[in-house]
Amino acid sequence: MFNLSVKKILFAVLLFVAAQCVYAQEKVEMADGLRSNGKIYVVVAVLAVIFIGLLLFLISIDRKVSRLEKENQKQ
Repeated sequence: MFNLSVKKILFAVLLFVAAQCVYAQEKVEMADGLRSNGKIYVVVAVLAVIFIGLLLFLISIDRKVSRLEKENQKQ
């Protein structure tokens, strides 16, 4: 289903998320202010949409490149 490069991208994203979870234990004053106003959910939602959009873009680019490579090999 996925080829090797998409698996590498997903693995890198997973490592990034895991690293963020480890360092998320510190107290940040700005986050406390956003959390008290309820705006932290908007920030998280916007970041999630951006990361999902980038991931989908990378997957579509990978599929297009793979298709072009297959067409090039036939010629």
